[in-house]
Amino acid sequence: MRHASKERLVAKIPADVEMPDKLFANLTVRQVAILAATGVLAAWVYLMAGDRLPVPVLVAIVLPVVACGCALALGRRDGLSLDRLILHAFAYLRRDRKLVTTEEGVFPPPAWCRVRGRLPGALRLPVRAIREDGVMELAEGGTAAVVRAGTVAFGLRTGEEQAALVGVFAGWLNSLDAPVQILLQARPVDLSDLADVIDGAAERLADPALEQAARQHAEFLTELSTTRDLLTRDVLIVVRHQDAEQPPRWMRKSRRDSSAAIVTRRAEETVRFLLGLGVHASVMGADDARDVLVRSLSPRRPEPVGTARPDEPITLGEETR
Repeated sequence: MRHASKERLVAKIPADVEMPDKLFANLTVRQVAILAATGVLAAWVYLMAGDRLPVPVLVAIVLPVVACGCALALGRRDGLSLDRLILHAFAYLRRDRKLVTTEEGVFPPPAWCRVRGRLPGALRLPVRAIREDGVMELAEGGTAAVVRAGTVAFGLRTGEEQAALVGVFAGWLNSLDAPVQILLQARPVDLSDLADVIDGAAERLADPALEQAARQHAEFLTELSTTRDLLTRDVLIVVRHQDAEQPPRWMRKSRRDSSAAIVTRRAEETVRFLLGLGVHASVMGADDARDVLVRSLSPRRPEPVGTARPDEPITLGEETR
């Protein structure tokens, strides 16, 4: 029994669960197709121009074709194959550089108006609206709710405790009947506000030694914030609900309300399962969900100063001298 409690739980998980199957000579179907097409093209050039061109000229024509085909089939850049990277590059070059918010799309100008350059495209955000309870209405239909979760020190637990945690987590995974996304989001941290609070509260301390220690700690936080790139990590669980069919326009509001109730119930069930793991979790409200979306659009930059809430009017203040 003592030996069983100390036994470590080991489960082998492949490094890339989405790795494509190998077809021939450790090559995927895509690589075999690219190499086969390259070989057919090189053979066609040789058969068509083999009797008409000298060998050095023929080699100079066929060799670049073979090199490009091998590079597309075998080359990789940042974990992405070169052929897919080229397709993404063409798609990026065809996208609109300037986007504007519009619900009906960008209409072309009249025939008598000549426009230089390309017209701006329509900005399509993934979230249509955020409800008061924090449920997000998605632009493509359906709803989503975000659960903020903590972490658990799994490696410090005994074998029996680890087995219990794995069992509870497996029970939650087996109970899922809709897509769920587990997101680890890292964002920069600014400690200047905390340092200012500590420095301002230091003068109200009764003991001079405590005041000196508080000021030294504030200086340490300020130096740490200016000399290091500090990051904090958020564990987010996104629960979704998607209707199988697009409802008629007169039924969309009721469908959205029922979808919001379903996704709220799933988020609350997720919180209960995580509490069984000893992980503190809570369903995000409207303000927290809005902050997560703002940080997701610009993850490496701090939140813009003076951003208005959905229920606040946008005003323009003048600086007083």
